[in-house]
Amino acid sequence: MSSARANARDGAEATRVCPDYHAAVEMIGRRWSGAILWALSEGPHYFAELSQSIPGLSDRLLSRRLRELEQEGLVERSVHAGSPARVSYSLTDKGRELGPAIRELRAWAKRWNAGAARP
Repeated sequence: MSSARANARDGAEATRVCPDYHAAVEMIGRRWSGAILWALSEGPHYFAELSQSIPGLSDRLLSRRLRELEQEGLVERSVHAGSPARVSYSLTDKGRELGPAIRELRAWAKRWNAGAARP
């Protein structure tokens, strides 16, 4: 039995979740955010490429999530001149630092076939 379980049974105070960890998990755990970060971890993408690489994600929600990730400093948006102008997205230094965590989560998902449990 883990000490956390023993403490809970004994009425001892449980260890609090680190607020920084909690905020990070909530941010990248938001629906579709992890998939967007995974796609961008492979390199910069134009909006249409991102849309095609993540089946089931609407353009409207993709736009919203990209704005949120940009506000968090994980994604940067670049406008390329031309007619029409094209917009690409890439990870910032802060976003690229998630690379090891994304790769580890991907490996875990493959080991445990996490997608198999979905209806």
